[in-house]
Amino acid sequence: MPQSLSYLLTHIVFSTKDRAPLLDATVRPALHAYLATVARNVDCECFRVGGVADHVHLAVRLSRTITMAQLVEKLKTSSSKWLKTQSSALASFSWQRGYGAFSVGRSDLDALLHYIDNQEKHHHTGSFQNEYRAFLTKYNIEYDERYVWE
Repeated sequence: MPQSLSYLLTHIVFSTKDRAPLLDATVRPALHAYLATVARNVDCECFRVGGVADHVHLAVRLSRTITMAQLVEKLKTSSSKWLKTQSSALASFSWQRGYGAFSVGRSDLDALLHYIDNQEKHHHTGSFQNEYRAFLTKYNIEYDERYVWE
């Protein structure tokens, strides 16, 4: 086959270090736009970025020329550097070390976009930790609670 083709839709989730609520409503829109641009600059299709004060969600179609680990590294490294320039309160900003990446069927894209768009409403009743545990359970991912959180 002379051409390589793929469609890998992924739901990516990562939080601020120690889940500190540093991403207030004044910085989130610009951060979300920045993250989408980073993804697009490495030839990934970014459908949506959203989140709340302590974490972000992305709906991304992974390019066939980059690994998930490379994409997340670019997202976190460049956005961390950018955030540090946005205000003195973010001068020591950092993301958590790990991340979650979950495969999503193309037919579930609309549901994922709706989920990301409603993060603020969703987190009025639940924590990031409970949300993340639910993803790990849904996708049948074995984990050790001692190593999930920093």
